Amino acid sequence: MRLEQSIITRRTFLNTLFSGWFVAFCLGSLYPLLKFIYPSLGREPDFVVLNAKDFLNIPNNSTKPFPWGAKLGLIFKKSDGTLYALKGVCTHMDCNITYKPELKKFYCACHKGWFDEDGKNIEGPPPKPLEFFDITIEDEKLIVAKKGVKVELPKS
Repeated sequence: MRLEQSIITRRTFLNTLFSGWFVAFCLGSLYPLLKFIYPSLGREPDFVVLNAKDFLNIPNNSTKPFPWGAKLGLIFKKSDGTLYALKGVCTHMDCNITYKPELKKFYCACHKGWFDEDGKNIEGPPPKPLEFFDITIEDEKLIVAKKGVKVELPKS
């Protein structure tokens, strides 16, 4: 059936609408499947170079985020002033974690996972501890690298 002065029939309109919905549904289902099969999509860097002034003066018992590839990285300063760098995602499903200074624990809100301030998984579904990185300071650069990766910056 065609409405008067219309070039599109009802059948064409409904076919286009349902085809678009079907394509959107398939693409939406395909992306998580590919991400599950190939977890290395959005590859992480071996190291990042940060401005040291931005991170060395954070208050004790707090965190400050930095980009670790496409994921969240955290600079964490313990109560005693010791500085750490860690990947800021849960080891369960890669959800971002937050630091709860009053509890001195890291929390994953996606599935209620808890980590102590040493990164050890203590409650909830996370299967392993948080990933910590090596930190070195050269000149005014803060170099955060994966464990075992040696970083040599070009001399200027």
